[in-house]
Amino acid sequence: MPLMRILCLSNGHGEDAIAIRILRELQQQPNPPELAALPIVGEGHAYTDSGIPLIGSVKTMPSGGFIYQDGRQLARDIRGGLLQLTLAQLRAIRTWATTAETQRRRDMTPHSPLPTPHSLILAVGDIVPLFFARLSGLPYAFVGTAKSEYYLRDEGGWLPRKSWWDDRLERWTGCIYHPWERWLMSHPNCKAVFPRDTITAMSLKRRDISAFDVGNPMMDGLDWGEEKDEGLGIKDRSQALAFSLSPSSLTIALLPGSRPPEAYANWETILQAVNGMIAQMPRPLTFLAAIAPGLESETLHKALMAYRWQQVTEGSYTVGLGDRKSTLVLAQKRFAECLHRADVAIAMAGTATEQFIGLGKPAIIMPGKGPQFTPAFAEAQTRLLGASVLLVKEPDRVAAVIQSLLQNPDALQTIAENGRRRMGTPGAAKRIAQCLMELHMPQNAPCTE
Repeated sequence: MPLMRILCLSNGHGEDAIAIRILRELQQQPNPPELAALPIVGEGHAYTDSGIPLIGSVKTMPSGGFIYQDGRQLARDIRGGLLQLTLAQLRAIRTWATTAETQRRRDMTPHSPLPTPHSLILAVGDIVPLFFARLSGLPYAFVGTAKSEYYLRDEGGWLPRKSWWDDRLERWTGCIYHPWERWLMSHPNCKAVFPRDTITAMSLKRRDISAFDVGNPMMDGLDWGEEKDEGLGIKDRSQALAFSLSPSSLTIALLPGSRPPEAYANWETILQAVNGMIAQMPRPLTFLAAIAPGLESETLHKALMAYRWQQVTEGSYTVGLGDRKSTLVLAQKRFAECLHRADVAIAMAGTATEQFIGLGKPAIIMPGKGPQFTPAFAEAQTRLLGASVLLVKEPDRVAAVIQSLLQNPDALQTIAENGRRRMGTPGAAKRIAQCLMELHMPQNAPCTE
């Protein structure tokens, strides 16, 4: 009999991926818990692909989960059935909680030699799964992926504001998390909070919240080496993607995001920047496009043809002549390899950009049309990631920015240190899993950091 039952709530594609890392580590624990999940946004393919059952209704909304970026997206989601879906999900959570408690009381026989299983809600994301966890009536833990004190300040103090009304509530209260969010985190049922970085954990601890600085799960699952082939078995290793990099070439990762149709519009903008780099930079260039599995290669291929790239093999393209010939590879399911091989990234993505700078590398970002990567999102990302990202408003400016950066070794050293400090070291998912397993103990033993 498992010692714990855990229901995981998450609200987004990136949040699902983070949750899966933690749940997989939970499955590796001695006497692993019984797991279930409810993705509040999207259809939860990450869970079902990992064999974790879903307990309630799921549906993809028109906004893709980015209603906070634009009020019009919220209106579209409401017309698409958001309210009905939310009520159905709340009922499913309450049903799971009631069933779990009923089963626990049934197992509490006076002479049973086995400990009684405990139930826990694991909320991953922002206030929405956190609030749902509170409504369950069960103990819960929170992995905060959306907010960081770096949006407001760094180790040197408060960041400048664009206007007097920006972040006025957060600055007045002195914390990136709003008072109602902190109330949910300080409730007796909230057993542990896992912020995304050290500076945020310290801020919450000062407010008597049980925050644990164990790292950011975003940096897990990015291991890669010359002998490692993600997703390929030993027998299939001959089919691994070969990049054939030249030692004298500059390698650039292209990160257009994961959600269509926005990612296709981002791809067009990125190709404009690529075109400018090829025209302005005197060295051969290698571009590694880290393409999410959900994107259609044919759509990306057509855009490359429009920019006069020549297809060499499936997924591999060249442009130029002689020593100035540049190479581009469309790489699906090779995400970690692209990040590790690249020197710099041209990025219009959220989580992928953060993971890249977490490896100590610089990213050039450009604002898009959304719904995610809007000018406001891009500006906020510069505050979150600091010196590691450089915001360029027009694609034709990317080449000059990269050339300037490569001529400044001190800036590159600062970027390397900054990225690793802000994103943390790998292994956070395992540390969170170990902490969650401690929560079933009768004494509620504190997690060790």
